[in-house]
Amino acid sequence: MIGVVGGGVAGLAAAYRLQQRGRDVQVYEASDQVGGLAAVYETAGDPIETFYHHLSASEGTIVELIEELGLGEDLEWRYKTDSYYVDGVVHPMEKAWEILAYPHLSIYDKFRLAMLVKEIDVRGGWPKFDTYDDITDFEDVPIKEFLLEHTTRHVYESFWEPLLDAKFGSRKEDVSAAWLLGRVKFRGERDPIRGEQLGYLDGGFGRLLDELLAAVGRDTVTTGARVTELTESDGAVESLTVERDGERETHEVDGVVVAAMPNVLEDLTGYPCEIDFQGTVCSVWSMEESLSDTYWLNIKDEAPFGVFIEHTNFVPPERYGGEHLYYTASYIQSPEEDLWQMSDAEVESHWEAGIEDLFPHFDPDSVNWVKTARNPRTAPIYERGYLDMVVPYDLGEEVAEGVYYAGMASRAQYPERSLNGGIEAGYACADLITNGSVR
Repeated sequence: MIGVVGGGVAGLAAAYRLQQRGRDVQVYEASDQVGGLAAVYETAGDPIETFYHHLSASEGTIVELIEELGLGEDLEWRYKTDSYYVDGVVHPMEKAWEILAYPHLSIYDKFRLAMLVKEIDVRGGWPKFDTYDDITDFEDVPIKEFLLEHTTRHVYESFWEPLLDAKFGSRKEDVSAAWLLGRVKFRGERDPIRGEQLGYLDGGFGRLLDELLAAVGRDTVTTGARVTELTESDGAVESLTVERDGERETHEVDGVVVAAMPNVLEDLTGYPCEIDFQGTVCSVWSMEESLSDTYWLNIKDEAPFGVFIEHTNFVPPERYGGEHLYYTASYIQSPEEDLWQMSDAEVESHWEAGIEDLFPHFDPDSVNWVKTARNPRTAPIYERGYLDMVVPYDLGEEVAEGVYYAGMASRAQYPERSLNGGIEAGYACADLITNGSVR
């Protein structure tokens, strides 16, 4: 039997792949429900993800899984709308002519920005098309240094720096230029006329989890079960111990996939991971009215949150019983930050005032409900030297034969963490097990 620690998308994907290859699997999830960061809230219509999700065109593995599970016809590719909020004005920034009309960058600034996004190196006055092919060449280059050299100072200070503040806060200057280049590649192609398409599953990504769980089999997944110990014999993993309802159970295993955060891996095996993670505080708001024409609003302002997302400008409100749904979210670099120390009610009050500052026509009485979630480890900080710190899939040499890792510190979650990366990591471990010596 192969034991899987963690019932998020990576753990379920590993179990699914292992079962396809004829292996007996058991998934142990410490919380009371599977899904991890892909959990949902109920609305007047379809459920909505607790933490916002969408797919980029480059994410092929999850698309294949969606099709395998019979949901392919329900995967919709919709053109999104992006804007930049500056000095009280929402500036659309999705289509080519909108970017050209943006008043806070010069024509030359926009040219240098566009060339970087198109992966064309124009330094020296002669275009080169292969400079950015291998993002690992820039793994040790500070992102600020890179942007100052490959665009302009004004592009960095006026465009990129506010985005980096929102994404990485006090850690922004630790970030590698490879992350930025990887993110450019990750986001795929943009139509100059209509902008970028993103994927969304009709009914929400909770449906993917439901179908994946059904395919794996509910009897295969035990919730409320915390794995507390792995034991080995003669250099190979032998058993795992689970605490459930105050009782301890030990199960013999032929292999273990740890599909959880690296702190869980370290607690179970002693294997250290030096990657730092940031947390997120994220609120979902249901309102009676629309506040803008934009899906994703980047903010160059003293707003109390890093991003404002009007989900129902991407997926129509009719899907949610007419509710207009929004996300407000901020990344947290330290649990000592004021926002993390606030109660949910305090966060919501603080952010409601911030919404009113951005949108003076906002009526607090139009709020139907608001729910806030937080997680201390939602994304890695992609600092310089990150690839030297990723946890290998196969930990046979480092820990014990038969121990594998598919959590967020794996290679599949670089240069950006995603549901797709979780599935790829789960598959990678399953493939190593089935192609190797683990039985």
